[in-house]
Amino acid sequence: MGWETLTVEDRPATEGDAKIRVVTINRPQVLNAISVGVIEELLRVVESTPNDGVGGLLLTGAGKAFVAGADIAAMQEMTPAQALAFSGQGHALGEMLAALPVPTLAAVNGFALGGGCELALACDFIYASEKAKFGQPEVKLAVIPGFGGTQRLLRRIGLARALELCMTGDMIRADEAQRIGLANRVLEPDALIPEAMSTLSRIAAQGPVAVAKVKEVLHRGAQLPLDEANVLEQEAFASLFATADQREGMAAFIAKRPPSFKGA
Repeated sequence: MGWETLTVEDRPATEGDAKIRVVTINRPQVLNAISVGVIEELLRVVESTPNDGVGGLLLTGAGKAFVAGADIAAMQEMTPAQALAFSGQGHALGEMLAALPVPTLAAVNGFALGGGCELALACDFIYASEKAKFGQPEVKLAVIPGFGGTQRLLRRIGLARALELCMTGDMIRADEAQRIGLANRVLEPDALIPEAMSTLSRIAAQGPVAVAKVKEVLHRGAQLPLDEANVLEQEAFASLFATADQREGMAAFIAKRPPSFKGA
């Protein structure tokens, strides 16, 4: 399959038999700015991932940026109806990433601004290079985040910090992003992709049905009152006792041997 704005590579996991899909936004000449074409290609990649035997998805950017924002030149003359459709595409991508049954990790190698920060926020984890910078500078253009940034930022770092970032438009460095809970880890630039691959590989070696349930329960439970979320957990926990992987995992533990999971 040919790609105009991405490179897509399935790499062997560093442990186990799974493969990790590495998706690189490849428009370095415009700092990987998000356009309609980028979103359409990302939607195609994400849509195909559950059917391709992939154990994790790693998203990064080519050159010195992760994604330095949306394509402002393309947005400048949008009508409200066109802006609504563009925002809808971005939200659809975020929802699809959240719904994937495998983990998604944004390896932020440089600028993650505007739509780039929103794209990273749509992933399960954010690993950042020491050179990374994050921000939601849309107010400087007299607009607001449109790809889920206000709401995902709120849920990740809390109301007061989300308000400050979205209302000032300020950029923050990687160490500050980690301090406030936006980034999971900060790494030396050369270690960013290897560490991201290592994390996704360790997850891919676990029971895949259980991993998918963890992701589902946490994403859904985050939107529910605690008592309802706890019921969701109980039901998911019980459902896994009907799987072959549960029987294999516990038998392997008792026998002191590595498990052989089948995803069923």
